[in-house]
Amino acid sequence: MSTRIDPDLPTIVFDLDGTLAETAPDLIWTLNAVLAEIDLPPIPFELARDLIGAGARALINRGLAADGRELSDEDVEKLFNRYLEIYDTRLCVETHLFEHVPESLDILRQRGHRLAVCTNKMEYHSLKLIDALGIAPYFSAVCGRDTFAFCKPDARHLTHTVIKAGGDPGKAIMIGDSRTDIDTALNANLPSIGVPFGYTDTPMTALGPDVLISHFRELPEAVMGLVRRG
Repeated sequence: MSTRIDPDLPTIVFDLDGTLAETAPDLIWTLNAVLAEIDLPPIPFELARDLIGAGARALINRGLAADGRELSDEDVEKLFNRYLEIYDTRLCVETHLFEHVPESLDILRQRGHRLAVCTNKMEYHSLKLIDALGIAPYFSAVCGRDTFAFCKPDARHLTHTVIKAGGDPGKAIMIGDSRTDIDTALNANLPSIGVPFGYTDTPMTALGPDVLISHFRELPEAVMGLVRRG
């Protein structure tokens, strides 16, 4: 996009799963496909949705724990690699953007903000999914779990994402749906905006984001409020 970036404005950094997009159906389908390969029953969607939020490896471990199965680290790593292989064919079958995401991204870019994605999803899958969802042109950087040698809630995952986007790592706002996102912002001494419709085992109201919104249409005003507060 050719919209002029205002260097005085903070970079707006988004989580992906449960923040920009409802990815649970395809993530859970893939998890159950992997569990079926080791003869475990599927986890119902309404239970499995709460297992999402910390990346694929954590999702597998949580899925195994839900079924009471313990595996060696080597076997978990094999399942993880198999998960990535299957998920690559299932990235955007039922996945969809939350309502008003493109409109909000457009408003923020028109105002001059850099936009970026910082996710614990693998970078390749993140790039591929964002492209499939039609929002890739909005982002100056998309950084996944494997982009750097560290990942959320490590503050460097967020600050290095901002740097890769061309922004000031001390001037950014994190948008997310889980404790991981809010903790990452806190660790980086940066403000956060929480959304309550994603994947978290603790209600967003209890996680203490600087601002809580209930719908993406509220995001541009929430960002503006934080900018005004400095």
